[in-house]
This record gives sequence, C-alpha cells and structure tokens, in this order.
Amino acid sequence: MARHKMMFVVTVVIMLILVTACNGGEGASSGNGNSKKEERPTISFMSILQTAETPDPKLEKALEEKLNVNLEIQWIPAATYVDRLNSAFATGNLTDVSSISLDGPIKEAVRDDQFWEIGPYLDRFENLSKLKPEIMNNVKVDGKIYALYQGRPLSRQGIVYRKDWADHLGLAAPTNTDELLNMLKQFTENDPDGNGVNDTIGLADRDDLTFGAFKTVASWFGAPNEWGFQNDKLAPAFMLPEYKQAMNYMKELRDKGYMNKDFPVTSKVDQQNMVANGTAGVYIGCMCNVQQLHTDAVQLNPKAEFDVFNQIKGPNGEYTVWAINGYNYSYLFPKSAIESEEELLQVLTFMDQLMSEEISNLLIWGIEGEHYNVVDGAAIPIEDQSKIDREVYPYMFFEIGEPETNGRLLGNSSYEPANKAAELFEDNDKYVVSDPTITLDSDTLSLNKDRLKQIMNDATFNYILGELDEAGFQAEINRWRSEGGDQVIEELNASYEQNAN
Repeated sequence: MARHKMMFVVTVVIMLILVTACNGGEGASSGNGNSKKEERPTISFMSILQTAETPDPKLEKALEEKLNVNLEIQWIPAATYVDRLNSAFATGNLTDVSSISLDGPIKEAVRDDQFWEIGPYLDRFENLSKLKPEIMNNVKVDGKIYALYQGRPLSRQGIVYRKDWADHLGLAAPTNTDELLNMLKQFTENDPDGNGVNDTIGLADRDDLTFGAFKTVASWFGAPNEWGFQNDKLAPAFMLPEYKQAMNYMKELRDKGYMNKDFPVTSKVDQQNMVANGTAGVYIGCMCNVQQLHTDAVQLNPKAEFDVFNQIKGPNGEYTVWAINGYNYSYLFPKSAIESEEELLQVLTFMDQLMSEEISNLLIWGIEGEHYNVVDGAAIPIEDQSKIDREVYPYMFFEIGEPETNGRLLGNSSYEPANKAAELFEDNDKYVVSDPTITLDSDTLSLNKDRLKQIMNDATFNYILGELDEAGFQAEINRWRSEGGDQVIEELNASYEQNAN
C-alpha cells in the first residue's frame, strides 16, 4: 500500500478515536522498543494522554518491577495524536502495542499484512484465552483475530436527574417517554428549586447526537442502533419511522423550551455545568456522570440531590437501549515493530500478565493502601481525586478485558447513586440493541464515512431546530443516497448475506 494511502487511512480512523478522547497536555516520547531480545524485554506503547500532564511514573515503575520488563510509554496529547501516529506509520516506527480502532479503513492495513494475526496464539495464554468470544467477534477482520480489547459495559445510558426537584414537585422517576416529557415540563415551568424565579429548564443537551441525548432517546422509541432492517434488508436508522418519532420528540422539547435551545452548539462541559449549577434538572447519557455532577453541584448548593434511572419505555410499551461494541480501545501489534514470532510471543506474554487480577487492579485502582482500600470485597478510592488523576487515571487505559474476565475488583462509592448507576449498567444488558453492521464491510462507507455521516447529522439537527420540515429531511436522505449512500446499502447487504452463508 502506498504511503500516502496509509496516511489517509490512519487520519480517518484516528479521528474516530478522538471523538471520545479528551484534550491533554504535553507528552513525553521515547524509542520504539527494539531490545525485546534482552533478558528483560522492552515493550513500547503509544497512548493518547487523557490528562493535562504526563502521569507520575510511580505505577509505571511498579509494573516494570512486577513484570520484569522495561516500558517505553509515549504519552501523546490528544490534540497531536493524529500527526504523531501518521508519522509513525510513514516511518515504520509504530510501537509494539498500538491503540488503533478497527473501524473503517484500518482494515485495509490489516489485510495488507501490516499487523500480526494473534488468534492462533491466544489459547497458549491463561488470561488472554478468557476474553469474551462475543466481543472478540467484534474485533475480527475477515473472521480472524488481530486485536485485544479493553472491555466496557454494553450500555451505560439512562437519565441523571435532580431528585430534590422531583421530590419538591411530587414526581417519581419517569418510566416512559410521556412521563419524562412531563418531568421536563414541570422542571421548566413550576419552579422546581423553589426560588420564586423562572430560571430553570428540564433537559441540558449538547452537540453530540450519539453520546448526547438523541441516540438514547431514539433507542427508547425503538429506533435501531445505526442500522436496522426494513423489508428484510439492512437500512440506516434515519430511514425508519422510529427515528423520525424521536426527532419529533426532541423538536417538541426544544420548541416548548423544555431544553436548551442552543444544544447543537453546546459543549459537553457547558452541558454538565448547566446541570451542576442548577439551570437544568435532567441529563440524558452515561449514568456514570452522576458522581461528577453531584460533586460539582454541592459546591454551589449543598442541598442538591441526584438520582439515576434507565428503563424509559417508548410508545410501544417496551424498553430498548442502544449498545456499544463492548469495548473501548482495541490493541493491534504492527509487524514494523514486532519483527518475529519470538518477539510477538514476548509481547503477548506481557499482555497476558497485564490481564492478571493483580495487575488489572493496579491499572484501575492503583496501589492498595495508597490509592484505594478494600472494604467488603470492593475497591474504595481515596478521597484525594487529584492524586488519583495524577498517578492512576492515565494507566486505566492499559486494562485488558473486563472484571468478568480479568478478575479485578469492582468499585464501591460512598455516594449511593453512583453504585445504583453501576447496577443499572448490568440491567441494561437485558435490553440492548446492537449495531448489526459491526463486522460488515463497505469500501464506499470506509472512504466516505465522515462526509456521509455529516449530511445526516446536519439534517437531524436542522429538523429538530425547525429549519427542515419532513420534505426537507427526506431531501437530505435522497442527497445521502445519491452521494454514495445507495452504494453503502448495497455493499453492507452483500456483506451481510456473505457472512450469513
């Protein structure tokens, strides 16, 4: 594959990764780990830095001593990660373990034999062989395994709401979309904070149709997860009637002032600030945010109370919620860095050790007695969050697998709604809707994914804003189809039928 083509591939793929990454500070880099044949092998990583500063090396030194390796970790700020990875591809200087999404065109590089197929080796390793088959299927390329994964709950989606406001107005947790609309109406119109001023709204949302409110609301209405079936053929979600019902619901919320009208240009930080400062009473998204929202809110209002809930049933009386692919990061092993099977086995041995119970706890919780304590079989983090952020948090992204497979401790919080949120993650597992195209291929989609996605994102926002009517939205669907969408539909259906056979 030509170098310019590879750089294009990497740029597209890493942009997908950076959608969920936070900007960080300055990074430190080191070599590419060519000394793996030493008695104490060197393993190199390139990692997106999620914090403002490079982490304290305390955990890195602990890992080196416990696993008898030398680590070369390149901490790359999110803002420069694309350029650094492009450069590494172009010069053949990828690290031994490379965190790259397998979505889209990176599959071309895999098929071009630039990464090791690791599936045949996994049964040799006690821990790696425990990885969930259903998640491993989601990181396969042409039925072969090239990547390990960092597991995540299938769905953490639900609502976080001001319980003190609800109690003041005599409202219970909403159990369906009508009750939720009523809560948002009451939070907007009936002075839920009791200050005698009309200064609150129901919902705070942001400029993200996926991890903001819209995709979760759409799944409550029964819309498919990105792609669904229409007349026994795969079709994009926005072509199905449930998607339009969800748009109409969001449009009503905006038209009636039950949410922030400028949500398409509202950042996640501003969205969460609206909830924390008492402007808005409901957050739709990851229930994991309840802890931070509470922490921020009580600094301004010590009486602020929050709760979480997940099962919001749609008009059909059923509850469904969209699911991720079951993992956060995928880790590939480039042949430009790992030149022989012997070296590959050394790297996989290290990854197997990372997945051990002891090391998984170290990566997620830190050092027992210093960063966390164990109470009744659960990890309780210390209250000094800045110490955890500085010394532990960046290493969490090196976890392999999930608690069910690596055996690490589950956490417990002194804040009960945070524990409730974790229980509701598990409850969601029974109702999740997966994307049926995860393992399917479409060359047209790989080359045009961002452009095609932007057409329909803009159309969805503009419909909710009232700048497009139904005919205008349909015109944008037709535009999407004419600019490559029809070819995508054809290719994904062909891939689906091929996989079925």
